[in-house]
Amino acid sequence: MSSELIFSLLPIFMVTTLGASMTMVGLIEGIAESTTLIAKIFSGALSDILGKRKLMATIGYGISALSKPLFPLANSITMVFFARFFDRFGKGIRDAPRDALIGEIAPKDIRGTCFGLRQSLDTVGAVMGPLLGILLMYLLVDNIPLVFWIAVIPGFISLGILIFFVEEPKKKTEKIESVSVELHEIKLLGWGYWKVSTIGFLLTLARFSQAFLIVKAQASGLQLMWIPIIVVVMNVFYAFAGYPAGILSDTINRKFVLLIGILFLIVGDVILGFSSNLWFVFLGVILWGLHMGFTEGLLAAMVTDTTRSHFRGTAYGIYNFINGIGMLIASLLAGILWDKYGSIWTFLSGGSFSVVAFILIIIFFDNKIKK
Repeated sequence: MSSELIFSLLPIFMVTTLGASMTMVGLIEGIAESTTLIAKIFSGALSDILGKRKLMATIGYGISALSKPLFPLANSITMVFFARFFDRFGKGIRDAPRDALIGEIAPKDIRGTCFGLRQSLDTVGAVMGPLLGILLMYLLVDNIPLVFWIAVIPGFISLGILIFFVEEPKKKTEKIESVSVELHEIKLLGWGYWKVSTIGFLLTLARFSQAFLIVKAQASGLQLMWIPIIVVVMNVFYAFAGYPAGILSDTINRKFVLLIGILFLIVGDVILGFSSNLWFVFLGVILWGLHMGFTEGLLAAMVTDTTRSHFRGTAYGIYNFINGIGMLIASLLAGILWDKYGSIWTFLSGGSFSVVAFILIIIFFDNKIKK
């Protein structure tokens, strides 16, 4: 909740208070989000080597919590950059060990329920954080730094709960095999996997940082106090679409559902590019959320579909690395286009990458792709 509260206001803080260009916003967000994806490659493997899930998760949560006070203290864009970098780096470190720790703590017969609860709580935080931001902006008369100070509190509460109330189960000492990725393993991943990874990369190029949606809404007349509602709307429709999209992909086929998801993004980008009407901006944000719900989990499932079980860790690591690079390129390009040619070209560039992905799926993917 802490990070979501800060992020819902951070792009506006950078642009209006610190005078950052959209290129700088894109660079900071691109580096931050790509850092999360790339750090995940190593954190899970390192927790396996050390055998200390709680330690790794605590380090990740600790780095994120300690970075939070930098946001209200920031008087330059450089300070925001370091705050955002360490916040996302901490997230990248903690996520895989945290999930592994949940898997070890949870009783086997309710393990699915436990992971479902974790995902539900993540979604609640993603919605409650921005909603709290709206309330605080009202009560504190649009004082963003003071809102950031309040956002520091949940981060340290989470860290305290992990340190004092979560116990790591004792495990038998086991010999840890090498987890290094070797060239011959990459070659064995197969053409199907690389097709999925290519589509994932193209969609990451199309789906730059959500910071651009926030700034678009503000430029279209959304009052400062209501800015966090953009993140709320996005996350609600993202959460709403994910489960039924998964059912459709299992009962019909992956290709059909993936194409629907990409169509949501294409239409959303066209609307956001050409319209400055606030209600149309909200429609574009809704379509972005539906796109995320229809494609993110599905692409992860398709990575599983196209890889052997003993190469799957390698496959997801490479997939995250590719998307991390894509996110950096996408957000930086989006910022440059916004500054030079206006927001229309930022969103149309995203739509163009989506169209390319749409065409490649039609050409190269089998209509009978199923789980």
